[in-house]
Amino acid sequence: MFTQGQDVTSRIRENRVSLAVPVIAAYIGVRDYVNRQIAAVASQGNYILEGRDIGTVVLPNAQYKFFLTASLEVRAKRRKADLDAKGEHYSLLEVMAQIKERDELDINRAVAPLRQAPDAIYIDNSNLTLEQTIDTLAKYIKL
Repeated sequence: MFTQGQDVTSRIRENRVSLAVPVIAAYIGVRDYVNRQIAAVASQGNYILEGRDIGTVVLPNAQYKFFLTASLEVRAKRRKADLDAKGEHYSLLEVMAQIKERDELDINRAVAPLRQAPDAIYIDNSNLTLEQTIDTLAKYIKL
């Protein structure tokens, strides 16, 4: 992810950003602007996008849609490992609580709540490695 020519990929994955996202995402004007920008970029080629409302709001007519999930504990362990690698240290219970709170905020927000698109393929990757997850997704994509 780049902004103004600078790679901000690791910065947008910082915990302080993750905690702020559901608060900011609740603002309709912000959501509309960001979603229009994402859709504009996506219309220029073939992309793989991830997000909590890409398939339901941003690109409801996308050719391929997946609802990728994992158990709360697995998601927390993965997130904790990511944060630890960046030098951000939280207990597993803290990370689980943060993820649970974000899920609740996203599921219950008035605009574009988190939900599976009716035509999205549901995949629980709790017991899959990254490579196995990619292989599973690839099986559904016709090239």
